[in-house]
Amino acid sequence: MEIIDSRITCAFLYTITKYGYPPQPEGMTGYIREMAALGFKSIEIEGIGNDGISTLYKNKESIRQVIADADVDLPIFCTVLPKLASVSEDLAARDMESFEMGCETAAFLGAHGVLDNGPLVPYAFPKDMPIHRHYAPEVISKVSLPEDFSWHEYQARLIAIMQRACDIAAKFGLDYYMHPCLGSQTDTTDAYLLLKKEVGRDNLKFCYDTSNLYYMHENMALGLMKLATEIDYIHISDSFGTKIEHQLIGNGDLNWELFFEILKKINYQGQLAIDVGGDESHVADIEAAYLTTARFLQEKLAAYEI
Repeated sequence: MEIIDSRITCAFLYTITKYGYPPQPEGMTGYIREMAALGFKSIEIEGIGNDGISTLYKNKESIRQVIADADVDLPIFCTVLPKLASVSEDLAARDMESFEMGCETAAFLGAHGVLDNGPLVPYAFPKDMPIHRHYAPEVISKVSLPEDFSWHEYQARLIAIMQRACDIAAKFGLDYYMHPCLGSQTDTTDAYLLLKKEVGRDNLKFCYDTSNLYYMHENMALGLMKLATEIDYIHISDSFGTKIEHQLIGNGDLNWELFFEILKKINYQGQLAIDVGGDESHVADIEAAYLTTARFLQEKLAAYEI
């Protein structure tokens, strides 16, 4: 079996692409074995929604045993809780309870951080809308805000929520990573830096997602330079920048030589997590895509002595 450099992580999008969104949380031990069978020594898993996190919490003993048996590391445990930033105090409180459960699970499984999309602006989505990985531009552009919404009141409350979440994560020895996506308050590096300044917590971190940031018209080299001391976890995929997609490296417009030159310049020492796939990307052979990307990343890490 091919053994992949431990600095290269298999993101959970591999499993999502194979089994749809969200994959059944009861299958997590099998998902871990599949990622390990590809040769990965570092993997990412997700607790999606309140029920998903609760299921993983209940099964954390067996999940930890599989992680140990497969001899893999789990740097990041994703807690996908889009209502944590809700205008509804009840919904936000429920997600905060799940977040704490997710942090406990993450620490038990040996992760050093939890990750979620940045706080979603509280648009008035239909109440029966399921959890989405990404909200399409045509949805975001047409949805309204709650009738009695006040930005200043909401922002003050959001900062308090984020501070509470960071403090819970810190209690378990974890960093709390924000992921950039359309409609969130960390859709760009500048937005993240502004939020971090307002939250004022050192363990608030950023997951540098190459394709999402490229879609957001981020200058990739400048973004890396801005966050040189802030990032140790990067989601890697390619994109043409015209839609939200997570393509195999080479199937897009990103300048990978410049990307690795900047990683070298900032002395990057963190993980590179392969985040290829999803139903928006139409990757025909997901196993081959992950192995091809892993080999590419290993070559670049060696070539640039990163």
